[in-house]
Amino acid sequence: MAKELNEETGFNISIKTMIAVGFAMATIIGMWFALQADIAEAKELPKPDVTRMEFNMKDINVRNTIMETRDDVKKLEERLIRMEDKIDELR
Repeated sequence: MAKELNEETGFNISIKTMIAVGFAMATIIGMWFALQADIAEAKELPKPDVTRMEFNMKDINVRNTIMETRDDVKKLEERLIRMEDKIDELR
């Protein structure tokens, strides 16, 4: 049988539980205000300038890395083919 909830319904809570709930609420509220302060500070900071020269240098670096990786893959393919040939000779 379920109890009916009304204005006269009561419940017991320990002091430890009340302190824990208060501490958790204080922690969450403190974190909220710290986050808001960090966001406000970040809005005031100047935006970093990325110069055209810096962008071009990064672009060239990425392209060189891709080319080197492509060359490495070709070398690995050649080695794999030679290894397969040797395995076929041993059979």
